[in-house]
Amino acid sequence: MSILIRTLLLALVWGVTTTSSAQEISAEDMRSLDGQVQEIKTDVLSIASELDNLEERLLFPSNTQVAVFVSMEPDETFRLDALQIAINGELATHHIYSFNELEALQKGGVQRIYTGNVATGEHELSVTMMGKLKNGKDYNHSDSFAFAKGVKPKALGITLAGPGLGKSGIQIGDW
Repeated sequence: MSILIRTLLLALVWGVTTTSSAQEISAEDMRSLDGQVQEIKTDVLSIASELDNLEERLLFPSNTQVAVFVSMEPDETFRLDALQIAINGELATHHIYSFNELEALQKGGVQRIYTGNVATGEHELSVTMMGKLKNGKDYNHSDSFAFAKGVKPKALGITLAGPGLGKSGIQIGDW
């Protein structure tokens, strides 16, 4: 998309420079030109948005789409450093968390960590989280879960927690 924007702006600038060399541009003409540039920018952004939507529908058709979201238990004190997700034994994604991302999760935020395609049927989702406990000790926890993918898009939610809350460190559910 950036090539299209650059080409349009280059053509616009070229038109202005050739016009300005032939005659003097008045202030009113400049305002008109600014309005045209803004209109072109709006059109280009609208086209870019439509192309992004089309790309997502082509890459992730609804009958094979699976999306995985991550959140943390409220009042969680462990520091999440990284998360790794595998589907059917193949690495789907991994993510190393920045301070700001971790803070957002601890405040109740949700991250879409993965969007991909899987066939309908039974699948296995493996989640590994790595981090540090409040006392500074390393904390690693892995778990695997079975999920069924139907014809409709599938959204899975992973909730992470450190030890001591009486629950498994990793919980999964439909979203």
